[in-house]
Amino acid sequence: MNIRIPKIAGIAMAVIFSGQILFHLLIITKVLPYSIVWGGKLRTPMEMYRLEAIAVLMNVCFLLIVLGKRKVMKLPANQLVLTISLWVMCVLFFVNTLGNLISVNKWEQLIFTPMTIILCICSAVLARTR
Repeated sequence: MNIRIPKIAGIAMAVIFSGQILFHLLIITKVLPYSIVWGGKLRTPMEMYRLEAIAVLMNVCFLLIVLGKRKVMKLPANQLVLTISLWVMCVLFFVNTLGNLISVNKWEQLIFTPMTIILCICSAVLARTR
């Protein structure tokens, strides 16, 4: 595999996860309406806070995995654990893509579907690198 492809995949994922963390923080702070996430199914602010906190935490974990795999950051996990984590992320993003496709929210369909496809592909690329 071309050595630049994993680097580009890592950078793309780091940018997307950083953007998603910011996006979810804007939802939590009510700068953006929570009706645009979770398939438009959130009913209460408390439900939003709980799920958005999970989303931020997951995106931080995903970002750390990418930074660890690309050796930008030293983590207390070996490369095998990071590789397995990336394959799990790949499957998760694939399933999430399917969920975004059937979402009733057009924003999720138009913005998050391509984003999760990119994350799925990039996760597979990084998982295949040593």
